[in-house]
Amino acid sequence: MVNFNGKIIDETQVISINNRGLNYGDALFETIKVTHGKLLFWEDHYFRLMASMRILRMEIPMYFTMEFLQEQILELLSHKELLNKSVRVKMFVNRVEGGLYLPESNNIDFLISARPLESDFYLLNESPYQVDLFKDYYLSPSLLSTLKTNNKALHVVGSIYAQENNLNNCLVLNTNKQVVEALNGNLFLVKGHVIKTPPLMDGCLKGIMRKQLIEIIKLMPEYTLEESSISPFELQKADELFITNVIVGIQPITKYRKKQFDNEVCKVLLQRLNVKIRLIT
Repeated sequence: MVNFNGKIIDETQVISINNRGLNYGDALFETIKVTHGKLLFWEDHYFRLMASMRILRMEIPMYFTMEFLQEQILELLSHKELLNKSVRVKMFVNRVEGGLYLPESNNIDFLISARPLESDFYLLNESPYQVDLFKDYYLSPSLLSTLKTNNKALHVVGSIYAQENNLNNCLVLNTNKQVVEALNGNLFLVKGHVIKTPPLMDGCLKGIMRKQLIEIIKLMPEYTLEESSISPFELQKADELFITNVIVGIQPITKYRKKQFDNEVCKVLLQRLNVKIRLIT
């Protein structure tokens, strides 16, 4: 069951052949972790969604408030008996049907789906996690590349490439040959007492977990945070590399080509992240 425009219906009854997200990628989505009925970092998700809708010139309904959407999510979780579990929620917003490249209307539909997760808090995965660069296609840095749209062809092809080459993930380059992000999250690099992450101007996703980690690191006097470009040459010189997203939290990279990495900073950051979550739940 899913929540489609405020109605709980069977998921097979939702997507039309004329859906603009299906036909033109004219859609946005948010992936939200909900723990025992508490939406983690909900305010950040909501304001990112609103900003993204404005950038895509979608009409934001007056009722589309933070409280309304939270109620819609919780109603679905209640219907699916998931209020007492940790859940991955996906909120999908697309422009309504009509038109070709030029839409007939800027009004929107919304769709909410949910499925359970195994853990309430973020756990450190210390299993081998190997990455390499994905160089078949490059990301063009712009404001649009920072949005969570369903135009993810590069990430789909990159994921297939990773599987074919026995990799756990790949790192994406932009057209300036700078390392931008991983296929499924933002990238952080640790070198000594400096922690770097690519700036939004390089084209990386405006990640919610990226924002949380930046806030945490800025409160740690022993480290200096830099939002600056990362060249491929820096990867093999790093002490640690890790990927962030709201479902996994922090994923340490153990190997890039022949270089092995530690995860000591990851452990500290993960502890502080879970403390932050306890305070808001």
